Amino acid sequence: MKNLLITGYRAHELGIFDQKHKGIPYIRRAIEARLIPLLEEGLEWIITPGQYGVDLWACETALELKEQYPNLKLSILTAFAGQEEKWKEDKQEYYRSIVNRLDYYSSVSKQPFSGAWQFQARDDLLLRKTDGILLVYDDEAGDASPKYMKTKALRKHAEEGYGFIAIGAEEIQNVASEQTYGDFDYDDEIRQN
Repeated sequence: MKNLLITGYRAHELGIFDQKHKGIPYIRRAIEARLIPLLEEGLEWIITPGQYGVDLWACETALELKEQYPNLKLSILTAFAGQEEKWKEDKQEYYRSIVNRLDYYSSVSKQPFSGAWQFQARDDLLLRKTDGILLVYDDEAGDASPKYMKTKALRKHAEEGYGFIAIGAEEIQNVASEQTYGDFDYDDEIRQN
């Protein structure tokens, strides 16, 4: 796999409304754990739609991984021009800080939002330009925006062998548990009591 699409939940769909949320590092670590083996096998490009949430957290993770894997390239391909313009100022600043460090940035439609067709065109292009997807989505959590990309990616997987990697709530919870309890020595705790 040379080109990987990463997408998933928007921040608000997870109840996350700022960058200080305690869950973000766990989501990022789960993404990183899935990316490292792919990078070892020759992954060259990570491409996201750049929505506020999993897309941008994946970008942050990729930017950090570029220190170890300098050949890795990172791109955001938005549905329309100025997707961040109606976001709150702090989110716009966060977005710009990532965009300024990308290897490639573009919009499928060079005009502002004008309809759902722009999202469909973006998704179709992202699926055409990538060999697989890493999708952060959990069916058991109920319907959310990644559901549509999952349906398209699974169809492409069945028809063309498109790569499909999913990260669900259980995997993120396992990362959180490892981080929280990983350094805890139960035997030592028992000896002290």
